[in-house]
Amino acid sequence: MVQASARGAVPEVAPGFQRDVGVMALMFLSLGSIIGSGWLLGALTAATSAGGASIVSWVLAGLIIVLLALVHAELAAAYPFAGGTARWPRLAFGSLGGFTAGWLAWLQAVTIAPIEVEAALSYLDHKWHGLINNLGALTARGLGVAVALMALFTVINLLGVRWLAESNKIVVLWKIAVPVLTVGVLIVVSFRVSNFTAGGGFAPYGAHGVFAALPLGVVFAVQGFEQAAQMSGEARDPQRAVPRAVIGSVVAGTALYLGLEVAFIGALSPGNLVQGWAHPVGKGDFGPYATLATGLGLGWLAVILYIDAFISPAGTALVYLGTSARLSYALGHAGYVPREVSRISSRGVPVTSIIVAFVVGLICFLPFPSWQSLVSLVTSAAVIMYAFAPITLLALRTADPQRARPYRLPAAPVLAPLAFIAANEIIYWTSWVTVEKLMLSIAAGYVLLGVSYALGRRLERPPLQPRSLGWILPWLAGLTVLSYLGQYGGRKIIPEWVDLGMVAAFSLVICYVAVALSLPSHRVSVAVAADEHEAAAQPALRTA
Repeated sequence: MVQASARGAVPEVAPGFQRDVGVMALMFLSLGSIIGSGWLLGALTAATSAGGASIVSWVLAGLIIVLLALVHAELAAAYPFAGGTARWPRLAFGSLGGFTAGWLAWLQAVTIAPIEVEAALSYLDHKWHGLINNLGALTARGLGVAVALMALFTVINLLGVRWLAESNKIVVLWKIAVPVLTVGVLIVVSFRVSNFTAGGGFAPYGAHGVFAALPLGVVFAVQGFEQAAQMSGEARDPQRAVPRAVIGSVVAGTALYLGLEVAFIGALSPGNLVQGWAHPVGKGDFGPYATLATGLGLGWLAVILYIDAFISPAGTALVYLGTSARLSYALGHAGYVPREVSRISSRGVPVTSIIVAFVVGLICFLPFPSWQSLVSLVTSAAVIMYAFAPITLLALRTADPQRARPYRLPAAPVLAPLAFIAANEIIYWTSWVTVEKLMLSIAAGYVLLGVSYALGRRLERPPLQPRSLGWILPWLAGLTVLSYLGQYGGRKIIPEWVDLGMVAAFSLVICYVAVALSLPSHRVSVAVAADEHEAAAQPALRTA
């Protein structure tokens, strides 16, 4: 209820998201998510999969992620709602389409925070032993430190988005400086061009190794650009700020990771590559850059790297805890889960969603023993979330053509389908074992939705709008079959290269079927108007 003020002060309004975040803070949120544990581990995992050709993996990942980021930039500018990746598909495809995208977005976001905390503690265990056991799982002491860190990040998020943005800005400056310093020092002190063709040639494992490296840490490393889009409901001038933040963070992050891979390979000891790329820096080592620095007599750099090995993943965990809260807010706002999850505090933050993210994060510490154990699964969940964006963009351009689009994806009829194909190829490259688990996770989400509908209040439940299942179920089933029969952990029935062509052709069919099955214009208009009304009804709380 709005009440007029006798002295002309800004009227009191219901608590809502506060638009306090500028373009630099948004870009730092995305860049802070991109530069996490991936920079510390991604170069090693890529090199073991592809050898010197791992630089091709990074270039390929960069091109794919830039393309997907451009798609997100248009959607975020045209529809600047909190938890955007969970809300845009609902506008285009209805409740079940929106829930599927939202569930996957939340699943990957809520698990990244504990993954990053565990990565930080794994590095810290090199100096302060007793945090990680021989199996790679947290000890009792390690679990206590992990819980304390998650609690700290929760408090920062509860204090408000400005606290989150400002604290993240300080961390990101450090996170940028250290890898840039590492690249420069390694190239100057020790750089051997011959390493790129050692251990069996430039591409010892062929194109298969280049593609297989993508879900093993490469895509995981460069994902995270969507944080600016998730926070667009709290951005000042989101139509201009969000596209700049998304695009800028991806370009900067990709360039940094490519430089790190080049410096890493060039600094390796040639003797470690004689027998191949299985252990380029020593068997079982979890700190590749610090090991290289120590071997080169750069003890001071190794100390900085071990400090950063804690700060970088911890900073990413801080951001993702806030992001997962915005996504669960979007799920609650849409009525997919109890609406209490979408309650906003007087500080303008989804307090219940933040607490849920904290609790789920603690649960994730229990069954997952190491950084690598969830990377492929989380990467696949993120890429399916990304895959919704290109077809959503095409559908909304058709159903909502008069919408102002401050940023427009050039050649969208060509680039959007290409982005969808690229996303599906990454899912295929992830391997059958991971795809199988991912599909089970999606099925679990549908079970959760069914329980929520059965127990929820009737007036709060949105219509299911099952029309979108006409393309979602064939899409997921097709990816499952292709993965099972394919070359990446599957039965290898489909020949190599033929498999990639089949994934591409299948993706094109699903893309056009999805657009054809999107909601008609009048339903899209109603859904967009409802979200815009909600955003306008909860303006920022200001003092006179």
